[in-house]
Amino acid sequence: METLLDTYKHMPCTTFNRIFAVIYTCAILTLIYHHILTLLHHSTTTTSVVTTTSLLISDLILTFMWATTTSFRLRPILRKAYPENLEKVLHKQDFPAIDIFICTADPYKEPPINVVNTALSLMAYDYPPEKISVYVSDDGGSELTLFAFMEAAKFAKIWLPFCRDNNIMDRCPEAYFSTNHHDKVELEDDEIKVAYESMKMRIENAVERGTICPEYISDESQHHIFNKYKTSGFSRFSHPAIIQVLKESAKERDKKGQLMPNLVYVSREKNKNCPHHFKAGALNSLLRVSGVMTNAPIVLTQDCDMYSNDPQTLKRALCYFFDPLARPKLGYVQFPQRYHGLNKDDIYGGELLRLFVANPVGMDGLQGPSYVGSGCFFHRRAFFGEPTTIVLPEIQELRPDHKVTKPITTQSIIELAHHLIGCNYENDTKWGFQLGFQYGSLVEDYYTGYRLQCEGWESIFCHPSRPAFLGDIPISLVDSISQTKRWAIGLLEVGFSKYSPVVFGARCMGFVMGLCYAHYAFWPILTIPITIYSFLPQIALLNGVYIFPKVTDLRFLLYVFLFLGAYGQDCYDFILFGSTYKRWWNDQRIWLIRGLSPYSFALLEYIIKHLGITTQGFNVTSKVQDDEQSKRYDQCLMEFGTHSPMFVPMTTASIVNLLAFIIGMIRLLQTWSLEKLFMQLFIASFGVLNSLPIYDAMFLRNDKGRMPTKTIVISIFFACVLCGGASFIV
Repeated sequence: METLLDTYKHMPCTTFNRIFAVIYTCAILTLIYHHILTLLHHSTTTTSVVTTTSLLISDLILTFMWATTTSFRLRPILRKAYPENLEKVLHKQDFPAIDIFICTADPYKEPPINVVNTALSLMAYDYPPEKISVYVSDDGGSELTLFAFMEAAKFAKIWLPFCRDNNIMDRCPEAYFSTNHHDKVELEDDEIKVAYESMKMRIENAVERGTICPEYISDESQHHIFNKYKTSGFSRFSHPAIIQVLKESAKERDKKGQLMPNLVYVSREKNKNCPHHFKAGALNSLLRVSGVMTNAPIVLTQDCDMYSNDPQTLKRALCYFFDPLARPKLGYVQFPQRYHGLNKDDIYGGELLRLFVANPVGMDGLQGPSYVGSGCFFHRRAFFGEPTTIVLPEIQELRPDHKVTKPITTQSIIELAHHLIGCNYENDTKWGFQLGFQYGSLVEDYYTGYRLQCEGWESIFCHPSRPAFLGDIPISLVDSISQTKRWAIGLLEVGFSKYSPVVFGARCMGFVMGLCYAHYAFWPILTIPITIYSFLPQIALLNGVYIFPKVTDLRFLLYVFLFLGAYGQDCYDFILFGSTYKRWWNDQRIWLIRGLSPYSFALLEYIIKHLGITTQGFNVTSKVQDDEQSKRYDQCLMEFGTHSPMFVPMTTASIVNLLAFIIGMIRLLQTWSLEKLFMQLFIASFGVLNSLPIYDAMFLRNDKGRMPTKTIVISIFFACVLCGGASFIV
């Protein structure tokens, strides 16, 4: 179907996916049937009952997760927007205003210069600047972040006209100056580069010192602002609400005399009695502050380390918002999260191709993709109830149709904005439950998008050839799996709530969409089958117990088909969406690591939390990159470095698989009988192959990223305990 502003087409693999799903389903049901028969008629000992039951449970969970994965493959579509046609539909004065939300929480884990680069790239959109407002939430309440944005406000006066006049594509200063494209505008470019480096030096110097040099503060008003941070008891966990308008579009003009975007710094009130609700609480604070200041109909949420890589992105999103066929129920337009600096083989699976590209393409053919926290343009109205029924906020000024007539620096507006981000403002209101971003999960993005779609809102996935946004990725294994653990806990909070996708979601959105959301919600239960298959066949092999059919048995071919079918289709998806075989291989390796480590820890922490025991809350993933770590990452070496409990399960599994492989090979050489050994030996060898980077870090490397001795000793102890009953002498 085609309109003036956008088109879409069905992917040619759709028919194959549907046929394969039917065949694969029949194979899975046959396997489950044989498991049940074995359990009912052939399990005569306790060992065989435990073994068969464990395999049945594992295969049932894998079946459920395969079904949820397949739901993304039933109706995938590809879209294309035509932003060059937007002005044929809209007059320039009719372009809607946009409020952009950026959240940061810790200047030492999220360097302010990176957040500044993100903000500047968004302020420089190819769009009427007076219609752009950037709101920065600083949940750390840091004077360092405020100082950085004061510096950014000054630099923006020369950066924005430079980008506009020279039609610059890379509008993130750091990205622009790190390329060679700026050679074309040498004279002006050199002046701006000097100004940028000077700003960067002042910001980084302030962060390194932990305080702002007096000579960096230019006037008395700034002294007054920073004095707020020096009051007794002021800390990142306890401080009053702070709002600072750094740029006011109605009054500010750039170097060339054009109006500038609004730039507003916001730090909500905090104290020990505050219900923080982590990032969702910060976003709701920005939603209310922006509501009384500008109340733009379009809202963009952006991670602090995800800068704009295409100045046309906003216009691309508007192509869908102004498409009359999509408009009535369109709640948001989601762009994929893409990353710069990935090493050639993506050793940590940081690209997350399935999460950020393949799955959204599949959901786009249904009711639309899930919200992934960044690069998402919302219709503000979507935060206020169903498409046909508005939930009224507690004050008139927060209604999505409210027209703001006063300047954002008007005293009454500033006072009201401070009140709206007070510690107890949300008490006895509908915020976080019927209004705004949803509370109740650490993954506020997934939960918010899910609840919006349950209310009847639809979404669209926009995936242009040039990435709309680029961000940083974790370059150490512990950061990568810690991030995964945090996500997994939040997903379990949704999966086992009264809004579980398999029941509530399927009822509200339809069965297939419910399965799509269930795929994410129940990610962590994959730890059960992955853990069982990582240890049970290997330990059985060490004890001379054979738990799979012989090579000559027809059921052997069933296992071969199920294994090759699942892995083959997964690899095909990666190639289809422009990735490589090596990246797919590393992604499936990380899938196994996630199943053994962060998923198991997340499941345990979720259970402990629901037993009423206090657990760790939200942790910010560090965006600071160490030079030596970066070098090892570029060399495709996994980073272990310091001991982490989450390294123990994967290391233990690697040791058990290696022992099983060695003993299995010895038995094979002694008996030359592969029939009974083959499947368990294959599983152990597959585990060994996936564990090669772990063996390298344990035994061969001597750099700072090698496996810590403490981790190795603990893992060997657990491996010995697990294999204690094995027969080491054949």
